[in-house]
Amino acid sequence: MKPSFQTTLRDRIVLSGGIGVHSGKSVRLALNPAEASTGLVFLRSGLPNGGSRRIEANWSKVTMTELCTVIGDGAQHMVGTIEHLVAALRGLGVDNCLVEVDGPEVPIMDGSAAAFVEAIDRVGLRQLRASRRFVKILKTVRIEQGRGFAELRPFRSSARSSSPSSAENGFRLDVEIDFKSDAIGRQRKILDLDPASFRRELARARTFGFLSDVKRLIQAGFALGASLENSVGIDDDRVLNPEGLRYSDEFVRHKMLDAVGDLALAGAPLIGEYHSYCGGHKMNVAVLEALFSDRAAYRFVDAVQTAREGVRADLGMVVSPAFLPARS
Repeated sequence: MKPSFQTTLRDRIVLSGGIGVHSGKSVRLALNPAEASTGLVFLRSGLPNGGSRRIEANWSKVTMTELCTVIGDGAQHMVGTIEHLVAALRGLGVDNCLVEVDGPEVPIMDGSAAAFVEAIDRVGLRQLRASRRFVKILKTVRIEQGRGFAELRPFRSSARSSSPSSAENGFRLDVEIDFKSDAIGRQRKILDLDPASFRRELARARTFGFLSDVKRLIQAGFALGASLENSVGIDDDRVLNPEGLRYSDEFVRHKMLDAVGDLALAGAPLIGEYHSYCGGHKMNVAVLEALFSDRAAYRFVDAVQTAREGVRADLGMVVSPAFLPARS
C-alpha cells in the first residue's frame, strides 16, 4: 500500500459482548468500511423511538472530557469513551470508517486498544483512490492548566529520530506524568508514531484508577463497569491486579494511547510533535482547539504532493509519513 493514499477497512467488523466502563451496560459495536474523505464517523443508534444520529469524530464535537472523551450534539445524541477505539484507527492508519454503536459508550474491552487492533488486523485495510490529507503544524501552540501543560509544535531536530527526513513527515509524542503514588511516580516516554510502534508500544497499555476514588465515582454515576479485568487498580502504592503490569511504565504509555485517540479528533493525521506534562483528555482537546483557532499555526497538506516534493528533495527517496496502513 502507498502511504500517500487514503484507506478504509476491507470488511465490516462486529464486536459484541463488551460493556461500557462507566455505564456498566452491554454495548454492540460495528466498524464499517467508508468512502474516501468520510473520515472517522460514529453512528449512534439505540436512541428513543429507534432513532440514530451521525456524529463526526472531531474536536468541535467534544462535549465532555471528564474521565473520558465524549462527542455529540446533545444530551442524548452522544458517544463516550471513544479514545481507545479512535487511537487504534488512527494508529493503524485507517482514514475512513463508520463506527456503529448502540449505546452511550464504546465498550472498554480490556481497558486498552488491543482488541480493536486485533479486529482491524483480521480484516486488513483497503487503499482508496484519494490522496491522504495531513494537518501540518507550523508554529507552537500551548495551553496550561495548573502545573500541567500541553503543546503542539513543528518538528525539532532530535537524535531519537531515525532520520532527519522522517522527522519532517511524521508525528512524535513526548508525554510525561507525575503522580504522588509510588506505584506510578514520574514517567516519561518519547515515541515516533507509526503502526508498528503503536502496536508494540501503546496498544496494550490499559487504563488505570485509584481504589480511593471508586466510591466517589460510582456515586457520581461513573465507573459502574470498571473492574480489574478492564483497568489497572491502584491502592496507595500497590498495583492490585494479580497479573501485574504489561509494561514497567504502562501508566505513561496509556496516557500516550489516550493522546493518540484525542488528537485524532483533528480530523486528519498530524505532522509535528505533541508534548505534555501531567496532561489528560481535557488538555489534549484544548490544545487542538488552540491550534485550529490560529490559522497561522497549521496548514493542510496533500500527501501525494508532499511525496512528489520529497522525491525532488531527496533525489528519488520518498519519505513515508506516519500512520502507514497495516500490511496484509
